[in-house]
Parts: sequence; structure tokens; C-alpha cells
Amino acid sequence: MRKSGFTLLETLLAMVILSAGIVLLANSWSGSFMFVRKTQLNTEIAALLERKMVEIEIEYAGKPIDSIDEEKEDDFGSEYPQYSWKMTSKELEFPNITATMTAQAGGADEMALTIMRTLTEHLSKSVREVKVSVIYKGGKKPLEVSATQYFVDYDRPIQPPSMPGMGQ
Repeated sequence: MRKSGFTLLETLLAMVILSAGIVLLANSWSGSFMFVRKTQLNTEIAALLERKMVEIEIEYAGKPIDSIDEEKEDDFGSEYPQYSWKMTSKELEFPNITATMTAQAGGADEMALTIMRTLTEHLSKSVREVKVSVIYKGGKKPLEVSATQYFVDYDRPIQPPSMPGMGQ
């Protein structure tokens, strides 16, 4: 008379298969959870960066670009304790193309070079590059995301160059 049932070997094999399935399922869920968390973090950083950029744009709207602070930083208060922000600004540097103009066949006359220098100088003083960074300090190492905006003073008058022999 033979008893029906599972042998010890069959039971162990079923347990190994079940364990492998549970481990694969747990790893898959963990990976999905980390992906969702990373996406949420990126969304928060992008929203805070956009918010700070708009605040800075409103703060300096209609003011001369010389009034823009060179450096500024703070946090987002108790609402977002793991985040802070930093702003830096500087004059936009335009390349000096007078050397290129001089190197062309026939060169460039002094008047054209003076006009180009004056224009480059005027543009540098009329445009300000403002970089805003949001820093997340909740991870293993800080995560920093930045955006750059340009403020232009369209009303700044062009200073005429002092021309030699013009009797100023």
C-alpha cells in the first residue's frame, strides 16, 4: 500500500522556486520604488528652481541691471527644509572680435575697430547673466540643479567713443 504525498526533495524544490520568485518580485518592486522616488525628487527640484527664477525676475523687473546682486543665497523655509538656493550674477562677456577684423584681408580701419569695441562694451554692460541653483541636501551627497537667465537693459544709452582729433 503506497501513501500519496510529496517527498522531501519535491517540497525543497518547490520552496526554492517560491523563494526565487519572491526575491525577483521584491527586487522589481524596490527598483520601481527608487525610480518613483527619483522622479519625485527631480520634479520637486524643477518646481523650486522655476519658482525661484520667477521670484528673481519679479524682484528685478523694471530696475537697472546694475542693481542685481552679485551673490545671494537662502533656503526655502520649513516647508522644504532639505533644499536651499543660490544666485550668482555677472556681466555677460562678449568676445573681442577686433583681432579677427584686423586679420582679414585688407584689415579694418580704426573707426570700425572703435565702433566694434564700443558696441561690445555697451552690450557687456547692458546684459547680465543670472544663474540660480537649487541644492538638495537630503541624499548621500548634495545634488545641485541650475538654470541661467539673462536680464537686458534696453534703455541703457550707448556712450559715444572718444575719437582722437574730434575736439571733445
